Amino acid sequence: MGWDEGAAGVVTLPSGVLVRGRGLRAPMPGGHPPTFGAYLLGSEPPEFGWDSRWVPWPDFRLPRSSAYLRTVLEEVLDRSREGRAEIACFGGRGRTGTALACLAVIDGVPAGEAVLWVRANYHPKAVETPWQKRFVRQFRTRELGSNG
Repeated sequence: MGWDEGAAGVVTLPSGVLVRGRGLRAPMPGGHPPTFGAYLLGSEPPEFGWDSRWVPWPDFRLPRSSAYLRTVLEEVLDRSREGRAEIACFGGRGRTGTALACLAVIDGVPAGEAVLWVRANYHPKAVETPWQKRFVRQFRTRELGSNG
């Protein structure tokens, strides 16, 4: 019911859970569609045909609510245990990489190592800006609701 390990964009978290990251501007990868998606975009996306959450997050910036991002990432992790969850933004690197790095922190990767982890396991250019890198490093200790 989950993703195929090794499929395009699929990341294996330390717990063994599989999550797919992708860019929405690229064609949908082959195989089964997701059963859940978290979409990190500046404006609300269209309906996808599966359960989804929109995280308001302008390109090259930070999410408007870190508390809501955490809630959605916890849902991604939970739904990935039984289905096919994906995280996506328009390009699939900056916001998606940042969210995957934060998801890795939730799953046990130390926050200071999460950017390198996501670059090694997802995309070598994931997490594009200095403030996205700082956001990941501070994710575990971040006060909920603050983007500081």
